[in-house]
Amino acid sequence: MSDLLGISEKIIDSGVLSEMPNRVTQELSEVGEGLAVVESFSHIWGVDTGDGLVLFDASGVFTGVEAMEAMRSWRTDRVDTLVYTHGHVDHVGGSGAVLADADRRGYRRPTVVAHEAVHARLDRYRRTNGWNLNINARQFGGIRAAGMSIGGNDSLGMPNGRFLPEDVATPDITYSDAVSMRVGDVEMELHHARGETDDHTWTWLPGRKAVLVGDLFMWNFPNAGNPQKVQRHPGEWAHALREMMARRPEYLLPAHGLPIGGVQRVETVLDNTATALEHLVESTIALMNQGADLDTIIHTVSVPTHLAELPYLQPFYDEPEFVVRNIWRLYGGWWDGDPASLKPSPRARLAGEIADLAGGARALAQRAAEVADTGDLSLACHLVEMAVNANPEDRGIHEIRADVYTRRRKEATSLMARGVYRGAIRESQAALED
Repeated sequence: MSDLLGISEKIIDSGVLSEMPNRVTQELSEVGEGLAVVESFSHIWGVDTGDGLVLFDASGVFTGVEAMEAMRSWRTDRVDTLVYTHGHVDHVGGSGAVLADADRRGYRRPTVVAHEAVHARLDRYRRTNGWNLNINARQFGGIRAAGMSIGGNDSLGMPNGRFLPEDVATPDITYSDAVSMRVGDVEMELHHARGETDDHTWTWLPGRKAVLVGDLFMWNFPNAGNPQKVQRHPGEWAHALREMMARRPEYLLPAHGLPIGGVQRVETVLDNTATALEHLVESTIALMNQGADLDTIIHTVSVPTHLAELPYLQPFYDEPEFVVRNIWRLYGGWWDGDPASLKPSPRARLAGEIADLAGGARALAQRAAEVADTGDLSLACHLVEMAVNANPEDRGIHEIRADVYTRRRKEATSLMARGVYRGAIRESQAALED
């Protein structure tokens, strides 16, 4: 067992990211009396109630079996209740392993508890199966965890080509705003919050002064702006963090990354995360009220430096700029304020006109390469996209495009940006192979 609280204490108190907090070890560590976590691609938290276990999340389809085996190295009692913090597949995809474990041991099926919106999420995943396979292959392509390849050209390698595994356990009990439950000697308060998702649950364990936060804190800048996913809710996310703070928890237990101990330490982390989100929301709305368009806002609003430098608010997964775009979408709709973009010309037609003005698509691509050499990779990407849209069959343009996006990916910090740029590289590499 690792001293997870000791590791997180060192990082937070020093302000230095001395080691990565998001680990996939598939190992179990006891964090408190009757409280344990399996560090997986998405964790499983276990609470010993004296009358069976309560598990929070089931990890994913690739990690669930091994994570459940690790949990069983700690306790072999029946699993009374499985709580979903939300319906993302890396949290519910391993639920089949939890049910199979109960069958093997002759235990009754665990009761699955979740927010009522989880049902709608699972239905949406089934309806948009192909879309979700594609965007997740792009977002997570190339990640390797616990000896497994997650992503790549096989659309995440999902069993039978299904984004949502067939054996996912659907919730038996749902709630709307909040609900109190008791299992054995453990009282639980489940609270709904819209943040990363619209179906999120955070749980307060008053007897242990612990808050299980799911993905509402994940040792990265909050995933409130994902460019390929549905609407996020950064303002309500911040409000939920402040509701947690009001309970003065001694332990913060996330579904990704290290647990955090100590009232002051937990309060500081929650406060700083909430403040960063609130700053983006209020600054964006202020500029919207002044009549600014989206282009102005995304190049103006940023997180204050003293928050952006914190080791648990680094843009390794999502980015503040993407969150600003989601705030605009939430309050202002999809139009970016540019009259020409309201009913745009097809990209290929516009690109062809620009290429003609530049002396041809190849000349435009060569200019993109020159601009990239100056370090302005963002502008270079615009130019090379126009070039490839003007002449998608030109192998020389694809060579330049692959090079520009390779450079752009190297400087990107977030997994989401790197995934999109990797997708562009692969498209051009595929064109070169034809």
